[in-house]
Amino acid sequence: MEDIYKIPVGTAEGFYKEKGSKFHSYAYAVWSVEEVEEKLEEIKKLHPKARHICYAYRLRPVDQQFRVNDDGEPSGTAGKPIFNQIMSAELHVILVGVVRYFGGTKLGASGLIRAYKTAAEDAIQQLETVEKYDTLPYQINFEYGMMGDLMNVLKQLKIELMDKQFNLKPHLIVEFRKSTYLRQINKIKAHFLGRDIEDIEEDTEVEGLEFLDIEIE
Repeated sequence: MEDIYKIPVGTAEGFYKEKGSKFHSYAYAVWSVEEVEEKLEEIKKLHPKARHICYAYRLRPVDQQFRVNDDGEPSGTAGKPIFNQIMSAELHVILVGVVRYFGGTKLGASGLIRAYKTAAEDAIQQLETVEKYDTLPYQINFEYGMMGDLMNVLKQLKIELMDKQFNLKPHLIVEFRKSTYLRQINKIKAHFLGRDIEDIEEDTEVEGLEFLDIEIE
């Protein structure tokens, strides 16, 4: 499915050395630009004397956000090689930062590209990855008498429950897979109406049940 993408699990470190220059690499799972900035600060604290902390990141496919940064290295010799390794590994939701300590011998543009590429690759290869897919958050309002049945059908359909409220207006917050959310909603409607899913339309209503698309901050 086109909505499936790979993300890293946890963090990893890598290392590369050439002609005395040392390249320490770090790979993190990041879900926002704010998290990117936090992780970069962590790297800076680990290496307060480093002259160059170059990086690249890519967030979720739906966000379409990415960035490369050479941090003072010649243009195109650091951030882009790092980003190319992210692309090669087909990863999203990832930041890779590479710290360079100069060893006294200049590496030249080709040497820098090779070094940043290899250091980034080493960290990425240490990562565990899992597959994720884009989702849409929905609020499901329901009558109390439907609660048990609703919870069971959500479990059967493997729909992730994010939150629940059992007050005067009980509701659930769930995540539907983006590519199949309409069919998943129709399956729930079909279950409560005792009808075949092919007989269910997008505007088919179920008494006591309401689906509202929402935004999660």
